[in-house]
Amino acid sequence: MIDLTTRYLGLELASPVVASASPLTGQPETARLLEESGASAVVMPSLFEEEILHEELEMHRSIEQGSEQYAEATGYFPNLDDLPGVSDRYLTRLESLKDQLSIPVIASLNASHPGGWASYARLLEDAGASALELNLYRVAADPSRSAHDIEQDDLEIVGSVRSAVQIPLAVKLSPYYSSMAAFAQQVVDAGADGLVLFNRFYQPDIDLETLDVVHRVELSRPWELRLPLRWMAILRPQLGPAVSMAATSGVHSGYDVVKALMVGADVAMLTSAVLQHGAGHLRTVHDELRRWMEAHEYTSVDQLRGSATQATSGDPAGFERANYMAALHSWTTPAHLLVGHHRPARHPGDL
Repeated sequence: MIDLTTRYLGLELASPVVASASPLTGQPETARLLEESGASAVVMPSLFEEEILHEELEMHRSIEQGSEQYAEATGYFPNLDDLPGVSDRYLTRLESLKDQLSIPVIASLNASHPGGWASYARLLEDAGASALELNLYRVAADPSRSAHDIEQDDLEIVGSVRSAVQIPLAVKLSPYYSSMAAFAQQVVDAGADGLVLFNRFYQPDIDLETLDVVHRVELSRPWELRLPLRWMAILRPQLGPAVSMAATSGVHSGYDVVKALMVGADVAMLTSAVLQHGAGHLRTVHDELRRWMEAHEYTSVDQLRGSATQATSGDPAGFERANYMAALHSWTTPAHLLVGHHRPARHPGDL
């Protein structure tokens, strides 16, 4: 019998397959389908800093419009604190999910500036969140701010949220920090119980007819898992088993889950594959995971976890610069592209 149980952020989970943030995890009806299909936990869509600020500014602008001519009219408007906002609706959804699901519900905050995130985190804890995922998503576009400045801001956010709540805290990172290993350690030192690797940055496109910026969601591809795999293999021996790790971006199959576990992940999170194939795809993922483990004589997730980290791999250099050189030298130009044509020699580094 294959034992798929695992621990993530101190939570006992039935399997390492977690449904990460998507439209499906924010509504009780679809979240129940994910649970029935085998998701061991769900991560809610994020509560965004920009959404809260935008709604507050628009509300104030609407109420104040015309008050300079008719000051007495402001007395007819309700108190802003009495009006339900983005955060109130989010808390209501969280409470509904907790009522209708038996698996852990992980709330998500998406922040880019230090500020009032501690109070929102506390509200999510009070509403029953099993854990909190703090999503640090920013584009460092200000030339007056150094990498150190930005990283200190992020560490301040982590520290303030950690001090506000008792529930487990995971921090979802991008891969673009100037020294990834050092920053990951600093995030843990600031109070994170776990890391989620990695955030996918959705890139803007340009409409050539209207010249407008176009926002498109591109679902992940399995090859995108390679970046999380590399960094988990490097970080797991450095951070130790006490720090939880979740792999996300590019997890599409049970075999991808196997890879994530091998480099030290406690769970693998799926979004794109579920959006593409439906909640029932999670059953296929579990079947593939069990089949592989049986074929390779693994009896538990604990036995499989960490079997191919940088510390345990037969080729530890393969996770660092050696991989770059080996990959370049492995390229072979197809013969049909060279027949009848003179092709000057090129150094692999010119690819």
